[in-house]
Amino acid sequence: MERQNDHARPSYRRKKILIMTLLVLVVLATTLFYIAITPAHTWIASLFHSQTSVALPVNSNSETTMFGYDLRHTRYNTKERQLNIADVSHLQLNWSVSTNDRIISSPVVDNGVLFVGSNNKRFYALDSKSGKALWSYTAQADIGSSPATANGIVYVGSSDDKVYAFNERTGAVTWMYTTSNAVWSSPSVANGVVYVGSNDSTLYALDARTGTGLWGQSTNSYVSSSPAVVNGVVYVGSEDGNLYAFDAQKGKRLWNVLLGTAIRVSSPAVVNGIVYIGSEDDDLYALNSHTGKTLWKAATKSYIHSSPAVANGTVYVGSTDGNLYAFNAVTGQQLWRVSTGAAIFSSPTVANGVVYIGSQDDKLYAFDAETGTLLWSYMTGRPIDSSPIVTNGMLYVGSWDGNVYAFGLPPEVA
Repeated sequence: MERQNDHARPSYRRKKILIMTLLVLVVLATTLFYIAITPAHTWIASLFHSQTSVALPVNSNSETTMFGYDLRHTRYNTKERQLNIADVSHLQLNWSVSTNDRIISSPVVDNGVLFVGSNNKRFYALDSKSGKALWSYTAQADIGSSPATANGIVYVGSSDDKVYAFNERTGAVTWMYTTSNAVWSSPSVANGVVYVGSNDSTLYALDARTGTGLWGQSTNSYVSSSPAVVNGVVYVGSEDGNLYAFDAQKGKRLWNVLLGTAIRVSSPAVVNGIVYIGSEDDDLYALNSHTGKTLWKAATKSYIHSSPAVANGTVYVGSTDGNLYAFNAVTGQQLWRVSTGAAIFSSPTVANGVVYIGSQDDKLYAFDAETGTLLWSYMTGRPIDSSPIVTNGMLYVGSWDGNVYAFGLPPEVA
């Protein structure tokens, strides 16, 4: 019996080795087949993702932050509790960081990190409290797009025709997707999908995890406007003068409406079934979000590149006539208007009763959101196209002078 068992063991080992070899061959054949039938950018993006996903922050369900503050693009921070009408006049410069070139991109802050692009081709991650550089990435052209963050990944477009996805903590490239022209539009991230426009006249939907293209819909000109995503519908403007509504899942065009002339960079805000957007015909429009029917339009004295903010029944928007306007969100009646010293390309942000905006007169402003009364201003070195953000008692903005600015309250006031 012992001799029979001694002979059986080598036979068993040979069978085991043969089975393991067959399994390895099956896995290898499956992998090669997948690579053969899958577009290169898809499996390469998957490889990048698998290499960097281990560095995701512990809090992988962090709140999504993007141009426009939320997916509706209200530009209204309802969670801000520190800066208010009473103390905003005490704001002081906490820090500034130079990039040595214009900043058109608007910053976002997530998990204590500020992200912003510069015309020096670099994308920055800075400590939001101190301004300390955490990491940066150099693209092949300027970065005027504003970033969006979701689940430990930060997304941004560039004039090198690409959409980038970076690990928030390490700056490692998770994936990149190449369009056919510059990407000035700022991404929005909803339900695992990145929506972003390109100057190749297309609105793209990309898988947020892998960068795989899910669908693309063409317009007749640049899509520099940044999409809003509400109730399964994506809204975006085009320089062909149309406001478009697409099904978020399939990309089917639901409707489009011609609004006078080009919609250059003004981006839609969607609140209570109404879409608000500015146009180069000098008007701010309010449209039914389901049908595209115009509900009202309000005139300014020059074209509108600013994106509207909506808060507490009021729509705020800047105009290149140099004024910040406040309109009744339902009727379009003008509530107030305040003048800055030059054209406004920056978009307003509203928080805790204060509306903030930059101007081509080099200044950053804070106004009473109800009355338009000037509460505070700060002079930078060049015009401000970047749109300010307010979070956790801090105010951030970029300037043509190449600096990112961070303002806060002094300890005795805070």
